[in-house]
Amino acid sequence: MTKNTNTTESLPELAPPGRHDATLPPRPKSKKRGIIWAIFLVIIVCVAGYAVWRAGHPTTTAGGKKGGGKGGGGRFGGLGPVPVVVQKTSRSSVPVYLNGLGNVTAYYTVTVKSRVDGQLMKVLFNEGDFVKEGQTLIEIDPRPYQVALDLAQATLARDQALLNNAKLDLERYKGAIASDAIPKQQLDTQVALVAQYEATLKQDQANVDSAKLNLVYAHITSPITGVVGLRLVDPGNIVHAADTTGMIVITQLQPIAVLFTIPEDSLPQVTQKLRAGAHLPAEAWNRDNSKMLASGMLVTLDNQIDNTTGTSKLKAVFDNNDFALFPQQFVNIRLLVETLTNQLTVPNAAVQNGQQGNFVYVVDSDSKVNLRPVQVGTTTDKVSDILHGLADGDQVVIDGTDRLVDGATVRVRKPGELETNTTADDGSGAAVGTPGGGNFGGGGGGNFKGKGKGKGKGKGKGNFGNGGGNGGGATGGGGQQ
Repeated sequence: MTKNTNTTESLPELAPPGRHDATLPPRPKSKKRGIIWAIFLVIIVCVAGYAVWRAGHPTTTAGGKKGGGKGGGGRFGGLGPVPVVVQKTSRSSVPVYLNGLGNVTAYYTVTVKSRVDGQLMKVLFNEGDFVKEGQTLIEIDPRPYQVALDLAQATLARDQALLNNAKLDLERYKGAIASDAIPKQQLDTQVALVAQYEATLKQDQANVDSAKLNLVYAHITSPITGVVGLRLVDPGNIVHAADTTGMIVITQLQPIAVLFTIPEDSLPQVTQKLRAGAHLPAEAWNRDNSKMLASGMLVTLDNQIDNTTGTSKLKAVFDNNDFALFPQQFVNIRLLVETLTNQLTVPNAAVQNGQQGNFVYVVDSDSKVNLRPVQVGTTTDKVSDILHGLADGDQVVIDGTDRLVDGATVRVRKPGELETNTTADDGSGAAVGTPGGGNFGGGGGGNFKGKGKGKGKGKGKGNFGNGGGNGGGATGGGGQQ
C-alpha cells in the first residue's frame, strides 16, 4: 500500500476584523503636527513670561527716554537713577517704655455669705447690676430674729423692774440700820442683790443688741461698690452662716488693677524711680497693640523675683471710667520710665539690618547714596534714636531701600509719586516697547501698545500678538490688559 502524506504550508495569520496591527508604522503627519503644536505653545509661554518680567522691570521712563546711562543704581544700573523718598534727621524727645504682659484683676473681690441661718426670701438685684456700697441685695426671713428681739426686750424690762425694787429696799435698809432696827448682814445682802440685778440688766441689754444685729444680718447689703456676678443661691433655699460657698460675688471695677511682669534686668530702672517718689504712667493696650484701652499709674511692685521666669511682678491701677478693662482680661502694658530729650532721630523705615549690623542710606549732594553704619538706641513705634553714625541735617532714605547699594545714583521723589505714575491710566496712553533680541521679540506691557521684532518678523495686537520666524512676537496692549 502506498501511503499519501499531505504537507500543509504555513500561512500568515490574519488579524481579526476590527483589530489594528500594533506593528503598523505611526502616521508621520500626526507626529509632525504634535511637534508643531508643542513648539507653538512653548513660544507663547516664553513670550508671555518675558512680557510679564519686562512689565515689572521697565527700562524706559514715562517720557519714553531710555534709562541706564552713567551712574546706574547698583543692581538696577541699566534702569537709571533709583527713585527714593528721603527725610532729614531731626531732634525730638524719645520716650523710653518697658513692655510687659498683664492680666486685669478686680481692685476688690468680695464673696457675699450669710451671717445668719434662715430661708432666702428675696433677691433685690439683677445679675450683672452695678451696685453701690450699702445697697440691700438679699433678704433672709427675719421673723425668728424679730421674735428673739421681742423676748430679749421683755427680759430686759422684767430685770429692770427687779433692779428698781431692789434699789428701793436698799434705801430703806440704810435708814433702818441707822436706828439699829435690822442687822447689818441684811443690809449687805441687799447691796449684793442690787449689784446682781445690775449685772443681769447688762446681760439683757446685750441680748437685745444681739437680736437687733441678727435682724440687720437678715438684710444683706453690698459691702463695696461694684458689679454683681451670677447668683449662686436661688430664693427659697435655706442658707447657713457656716456655708462655705457664698451667695454672690461682687467685683470692684472702678478703679481696677492690672498685674504685669517685666524682665528682672529692667527692674533697677523702675525701683530707682519709685524710691525717688516718681509716679510712672502706665498704658494698657489690647492683645494686638492696635488700640490703647486705658491709662493709669504704677502703684507698687512685688518684693521678690520669680526665679522660674526671671521676671518681677508689678501692679498698676486704672480709673476705668468707660469699663474698657474687665477682670481676667489679657492686656499689654507699656510703662513709661523715662523721656530722653533732644535726641537725633530717624524714621524706623530708614534703619536697615545686614551682616554689618544696623545701617542707613544717606543721600549726598551728588544724588548718590552712602551706606552708613549706625548705632541705634531707643526705638519707638515711629522713630529710632541714633546714638552714633549720623549728623543733623543728613538725608536718609525711607522708601526704595530694597534697590540700593552703596554708591548708587538716586532720584529723590515725593511720597506717593511712584504710585501715582504707575496707577494713573486713562486707557489712551502709549509707551515705547522694548526692542526684542535673540529669539524673542520684546513688546509693550500693561496698559500700553507695543511692537516687537525677532529673527522672524512679528507684531502683536490685542492682548497677545502671535510671532513668526523663530519666535518673533510681542505682547501688545490695546486699552487695558
